[in-house]
Amino acid sequence: MRAWPAANGRDRAASRERVEQAVLRQGVRFRRLFVMLVGIIVVMSAVLVLLGTIGLLEETRSRPLTAAEQNQYKQEEIARRWQAWPATGVFPEEVKYVGLDKAQQYARRVGIAPQTECGKAVDPSVAGILDDHGCVTMLRATYVDQTATFVFTVGVAVLKDEEARLSATEQLTQDDRVGVLPVAFPGTVTERFGVDQRQRTGWVGAGPYIVFSTAGYADGRTRAAIPPEEILHSELWPAAKSIGNQIAYFLADPPKVPPCTQGNVC
Repeated sequence: MRAWPAANGRDRAASRERVEQAVLRQGVRFRRLFVMLVGIIVVMSAVLVLLGTIGLLEETRSRPLTAAEQNQYKQEEIARRWQAWPATGVFPEEVKYVGLDKAQQYARRVGIAPQTECGKAVDPSVAGILDDHGCVTMLRATYVDQTATFVFTVGVAVLKDEEARLSATEQLTQDDRVGVLPVAFPGTVTERFGVDQRQRTGWVGAGPYIVFSTAGYADGRTRAAIPPEEILHSELWPAAKSIGNQIAYFLADPPKVPPCTQGNVC
């Protein structure tokens, strides 16, 4: 059998060069594929970042508030007033009311009671209703009329929201013998105003608040001591209702709503 001639040095060098060229060309192809893949990833990432930025700008840019957003703004602003305002903002130093002959007069605030649990500031029958509807707290202050003849305690029951307040007021009775408990301040004209001295009580709803009011005489006369025909005093109870309504109005007065999501400029 014929034997193959041994390869010389030149042939071996040429063979190695061909192999190296083939490997190099394969490496170049892999590198191109890698660069192309990285480029695609970079482009896709840039597109996603751009779309995200556009979406964020679209979401956060100032725009007009919708009707629902305006209503929500009002409700949230009113609901936080009992905390955001100072106590003297909830209970002003003077509250106007209409006296006899429709004369405008002013009740003067004598003192503000410490914030307390709802059930501790009202009669038991009322306390159960407030507790069942998630009453948060009770704020109270006591006023006297312009002549210091009448004493009024106003109580603001803070409910968790307006819906809870509506549910609670549907269950409150119109019994004028129960409601907020009086707050007397020793050393003042109100010091004789207690539970027995309450002539009448009442309430009015406003936003998430129930504003209770009760009235009596500064001289300590009890309800039992007043003839039934005199309990409906021509000035005492109208003044009490007026004071309670004024404080309810302050708390639930609709705030000015900004026209845009970021203020006054859309």
